[in-house]
Amino acid sequence: MMRKVSLVLIGAVVGASAAGMALQPRSFFGSVAEAAGAADTYRQLNLFGDVFERVRADYVEKPDDAKLVESAINGMLSSLDPHSSYMDAKAYKEMRTNTDGEFGGLGIKVEMFENNIRVQGAIDDTPASRAGIRAKDLITKLDGQAIEGLTLEQAVEKMRGAIGTPITLTIVREGADKPLEVKLVRDKIRLDSVKWEVVTDDIGYIRLSQFNAQTFEMMSKGIDQIQDKVPADRLKGFVIDLRNNPGGLLDQAIAVSDAFLERGEIVSTRGRNPDESQRVNARPGDLIKGKPVIVLINGGSASASEIVAGALQDQKRATILGTRSFGKGSVQTIVPLGSNGAIRLTTARYYTPSGKSIQAKGIVPDIEVKEELPPDLKDKEKDFDTKGEAGLKGHLKNGDEEQSGSSAYIPPERKDDKQMNYAFDLLHGIQSNANFPPQGKTSAN
Repeated sequence: MMRKVSLVLIGAVVGASAAGMALQPRSFFGSVAEAAGAADTYRQLNLFGDVFERVRADYVEKPDDAKLVESAINGMLSSLDPHSSYMDAKAYKEMRTNTDGEFGGLGIKVEMFENNIRVQGAIDDTPASRAGIRAKDLITKLDGQAIEGLTLEQAVEKMRGAIGTPITLTIVREGADKPLEVKLVRDKIRLDSVKWEVVTDDIGYIRLSQFNAQTFEMMSKGIDQIQDKVPADRLKGFVIDLRNNPGGLLDQAIAVSDAFLERGEIVSTRGRNPDESQRVNARPGDLIKGKPVIVLINGGSASASEIVAGALQDQKRATILGTRSFGKGSVQTIVPLGSNGAIRLTTARYYTPSGKSIQAKGIVPDIEVKEELPPDLKDKEKDFDTKGEAGLKGHLKNGDEEQSGSSAYIPPERKDDKQMNYAFDLLHGIQSNANFPPQGKTSAN
């Protein structure tokens, strides 16, 4: 297990290298042509300065200088591609919380309801669950201050905070004669990106909803628990559900892929310059010891999800089942800007082990299985159909025949889930398909 944990560091090194190269200043004076180009660039910057000053001086109302600059930065980055963007300090903090996978808080899921905050549920083993916070409780005050007038985001921000700090919630509960005051102490809260269970006593099911800093660790824990519950001679295999997983951290996609591989390439990334290319290979050690794997994908599976699906497909380690994935084949580097937030900049494209770019094309499943919309949703089919990367304005082009995305619908009831049940039937031998188990040599040995 410890051998696999070291792989998390590989992706981190890749990310750090990309960020370092993004921050390195480039000399404008290597040649006459470069010097001429620099002069043109400075003339354009002077033009920006002229427009900026004219707006400040003559606009009908006094503009906010900071907002003008922020809007200019946003415009510059958004003109590059759909995934490059500017994050102010607040957005950057929220992004780090999501990717870190943990924060100081109370452990409650909430929604806005009639100018108050209503509890959707409490996460197990958190301050909220231990204090008896219930679904449908209305939170009306935080430390004695009324919530009315706050947005949901502002209320959530107030409930989060440093681990070990106290907060008092005023709660209106159905059946209670008067509001309750509940004193809580903030604790470390983990964002669950992995869920697992044993299905029909002989199949391991693992659901990855995103790739944050906790994903590989939690998946490894899930695999251990499944293997503890089911003897090896009875365990038919694993279903890894990546449907509607939007992606996340590259290092976690690498670690998750390597968990099932003994050898071979996992992914390569290629930047603008040849020396920015990176290639990552698996190390010996398959956490599930060669058991069959089926990976579920759909139109909502993007980025890191596609790295995992592409690696396991090309290496003939897993059968990919479902519908064509989103097709996001680019890597974004987060470049911090001190107290001013950060920029998310596209710095490379990634390629599957066979050298295939899925940019605007997606991962094509080995076995295509489409979900059926229930009658009451038939007229809303377009709401579930993702256009994919190829449908995004300004996306990075990838030659001819671009096509990506598909339906992102997943039935709420397992009995209606054709993709999942087909995977279970394959593992049980009820269904058969030439692509399960995958045949042929791996693409890299």
